[in-house]
Amino acid sequence: MSDIIFKLNNPLTLEKGTGVSLAADGKGFDKKDFDGTDIGNINVAIGQEVNTDSSVTFSSVRLSPDTITIGTGSNQIVLSDKSISGSVSFVNSLVISENLTPEAGLTFKGTLLAPSQSFAATQTTQSLNTGSRKFGTEVDNHSQHFTGSLETTGSLKLNGYLVNGISNDTTLSGSSTTKLVTENVAGTYLQSLKPDRNYLRKSFVHTGSFTNSSTSSFNAITASAPSNLTSTTENDFMFFINGMVIENDALEIVQKTSTNLELRLDTDSLGYSIEANDEIIGFGKFNS
Repeated sequence: MSDIIFKLNNPLTLEKGTGVSLAADGKGFDKKDFDGTDIGNINVAIGQEVNTDSSVTFSSVRLSPDTITIGTGSNQIVLSDKSISGSVSFVNSLVISENLTPEAGLTFKGTLLAPSQSFAATQTTQSLNTGSRKFGTEVDNHSQHFTGSLETTGSLKLNGYLVNGISNDTTLSGSSTTKLVTENVAGTYLQSLKPDRNYLRKSFVHTGSFTNSSTSSFNAITASAPSNLTSTTENDFMFFINGMVIENDALEIVQKTSTNLELRLDTDSLGYSIEANDEIIGFGKFNS
């Protein structure tokens, strides 16, 4: 009696799929029908182990249309198409090979170290690895605002002019062309100019009284010039007799007392003398 062979009317078909490989007795195949007449070992395999303790690697992951949620509660991170929501902490280095565009701000709690950083926005800052800082993109149209204290070292250029310090030297002995002065220096210097300014502004009018035909007396004293200015002389005054100016080379002023000043005229040079009813007026550096 011959052997009876049982054969399936509807064979079992195995077909290779994405990530799945098939082999019969060690020989791979893409698709094959099994009707019960084949004898051998069939191996169905995927590219890597997927045990609970396995380290599984995917070349890419596509989310469609749902998301992947990692963690729970406040430590939760949700991955969706082109977005990550939640807080992310990087234990090691983070390398960004393309542009990073934060839509709601970017905060650094530590130190940002980079050979070059460029921030393009309404207000821009560029830091170069040379230590230079550039604020804004246009000199004329951009304003920079700072609050609080600013500590700098080195020098400052203002419209190309070098400034390398602020001086509090009230004597101005350094004669520096690259240092600004403090309010104290400016105030001290201006105060030192006050005697000169007060003297230079002195211009008063006094009327003389008849003493004799060549002398008129004034109830006044001359102003004392500061030590760094020329002493007060006849050239700091103008005298008039009945409205006519008297030549300075024909007069002499003598401070007789602390309240009396005499105008003495060279009547021979002038060709006339003073009379009792003449009006003698003096204008110049009287003290008051």
